[in-house]
Amino acid sequence: MDDAAAAIQQQLPPALRQLQPTALQAIHHGARHPLDSQLHAELQGLDAAANGFRQLQAELGQSANGHHLQPSNAFNGNHRLHRIQPNTQPHTPPNRQQDRDGGQFGILTPGSQLASQPHVQHNALESIQQDQDLFQSPDGDGKTEGHFGPMKMVADPPNLKEWRQKLFNVNETIVLTEDQFRTYFPHVDNIYSHRSTQKYKRQPFISHYWDCRLKGRPPGTPKSEDPSKKKRKRTARQRDLCDVKIKITEHFATSSSPQNGFGDGVDHNSNNFLGSGRPGTSAHQQGQQYSLLSPDNSLPVNHPGATGEKYYTVMRVNGNNGNGKGDGVDGPHRHSLEESDRVKKNSVQRHLLKEEKVRKKTQVGRPNPLDGKAREKADRRLMEQKSYHKKATGTALTTVRKHSKEAELKLFGSCFCPFVQRVWIALEVKGIAYQYIEVDPYKKPESLLEVNPRGLVPALRHGNWCCYESTVLLEYLEDLGIGSPLLPPDNPQLRAHCRLWSDHINRNIIPGFYRVLQAQELDKQLEHREELKTEISKLVDACSPEGPFFLGQTISIVDVQFAPWMLRLTRVMKPYRAWPDPEAGSRWGLWLDAIEKHESVKATTSTDDLYLDSYERYAENRPDTSQVAQAINFGRGLP
Repeated sequence: MDDAAAAIQQQLPPALRQLQPTALQAIHHGARHPLDSQLHAELQGLDAAANGFRQLQAELGQSANGHHLQPSNAFNGNHRLHRIQPNTQPHTPPNRQQDRDGGQFGILTPGSQLASQPHVQHNALESIQQDQDLFQSPDGDGKTEGHFGPMKMVADPPNLKEWRQKLFNVNETIVLTEDQFRTYFPHVDNIYSHRSTQKYKRQPFISHYWDCRLKGRPPGTPKSEDPSKKKRKRTARQRDLCDVKIKITEHFATSSSPQNGFGDGVDHNSNNFLGSGRPGTSAHQQGQQYSLLSPDNSLPVNHPGATGEKYYTVMRVNGNNGNGKGDGVDGPHRHSLEESDRVKKNSVQRHLLKEEKVRKKTQVGRPNPLDGKAREKADRRLMEQKSYHKKATGTALTTVRKHSKEAELKLFGSCFCPFVQRVWIALEVKGIAYQYIEVDPYKKPESLLEVNPRGLVPALRHGNWCCYESTVLLEYLEDLGIGSPLLPPDNPQLRAHCRLWSDHINRNIIPGFYRVLQAQELDKQLEHREELKTEISKLVDACSPEGPFFLGQTISIVDVQFAPWMLRLTRVMKPYRAWPDPEAGSRWGLWLDAIEKHESVKATTSTDDLYLDSYERYAENRPDTSQVAQAINFGRGLP
């Protein structure tokens, strides 16, 4: 067989024979060989040499070990060389071969190892030119779910808030075990949008590049006139709001063998262009350069890669203040985590909503295994579930009708919303002319989106100027200088005092209210209730001792900030979570009574059943109740 190989080698063009010593190195690194131009010219004559190959094949016939030398159709009409399979027919076209990863120079490769050389490996070029994906899927079945395979849908894993903030900031390279990544990344995949995936043929890892989703997007394809085509509502987002980019690298377990036999003991230093690996050399020694090695002992003991386990790394590629300018500075996101959550729900949230939708559909539209009476009871319970009201009742309805006429200042609100009631009370206290417009924030009508692109209430239009966020609107109404002031006009220290405790209400009391209401386990309800009592006590201690309001005899901005939730403690928290009544004669009782009896508060308050019905969703912690409920469930600040 050595004589046959030598004879065939003499038939090759001179340039190809000279290429042997450095062929593997040049091919592996993708370099352009100095003999490339000469080789190209020489290869033009390979068709002319085809008859010589056929004649030599006929003379040599079959070797003693049963190996066939492939005839000259190994070279196609484009003079591209193909690796020959051992079991293919002599005249099978190259594009019909089962394995097409032989590379450009994998020619005349023997179909099996010589009997006299049991440890000799396949042609080196045969391994180097592999085109298959090294890691098709985590499960080895060629199927994937998303970019990382199946993920865990855990609604409330430990330390979720800290993990979400950490994966949002990515201030440094983050190393996660496979279990951590599959648990926590679904909670932040709404922040980023996949851009590209980089696969490496010679490395046991894959890199995935992600852009911040607030990079923006165009509105999509033009609308189709085809009536049978399903319409897709896709809203364009403002472009270039954020340019943070991250790279997620998937490091595969080193204890398992790759799917395509990579690391099979190829001798990459051999100069035998047509031959196999060195006889007598072990597969591990020959394939040391490219094989998947044993666990890396250089890593820290607690590093998942130190034991050969699969792990992930998350790092910043660039970001704001970097912007590809090469200054090496990675700035933070130009927005908050809450803004990312507003733009899109993460995978866990979507999964829970889908499960809830399927559950409701099963209960209502399909037979269930319950007996007749139990099924009727379950269906009746489902139909009796209360929803939010879309129209004010009681004295609030009277106020709505009174302010239904056209006015320059328009308040867009919802009758059940406490944030709306804040601004509504302030308008009544100051006696400012306004028009009240009831809207459904869950439907987000166009008139509301024109005032607040987020589609939330309250929202204010004053002439051609629009604004939103209840605390900002309260400050704006105060700055108009109309009617009774809510901040002491001539006392800067007292004004700062009011702002300080208004911030305490927004940061501590309001989130605590919803934590108590949304908690489903009794021990959690009791725990959060005590926390809420503590925060309210701090506020009461800061009140004027005489009262009855926060600053004394007149209502202030602190009273207006807290009043809607003071009303809901008795109308919502008491029936749903057994909130206690104030002690007789206490400062807290005095303040609560003054709020209940204030004319502007009463004018904006509906009947008790409106609040009881509207807040049932919170008390049962139903999915998709509101952005506030969602923020509480995931441990975030209020939107």
